[in-house]
Amino acid sequence: MRYPKVKSALAIDDHTLLVEFDNDEKRKYDVTPLLRKDMFSRLRNPAFFKSVQVEQGGYAVVWDSAIDISEYELWQHGQAVP
Repeated sequence: MRYPKVKSALAIDDHTLLVEFDNDEKRKYDVTPLLRKDMFSRLRNPAFFKSVQVEQGGYAVVWDSAIDISEYELWQHGQAVP
């Protein structure tokens, strides 16, 4: 199955992303469960969290070369926004 690509991503508070996909659907994604993992611990810093960007091609959102979240994860586990 093909998942929609990420068109835009915005940190709307210290732990939630608002992600828009290329099919024009939007989903809210809460990163709180990921913060328990060492790999994602830097996302606890609100300024760093707000620096989120869309990876070229729309396959993920990224913060730096070590931290990313795939379009699959965002789509499957994000909450649909009406």
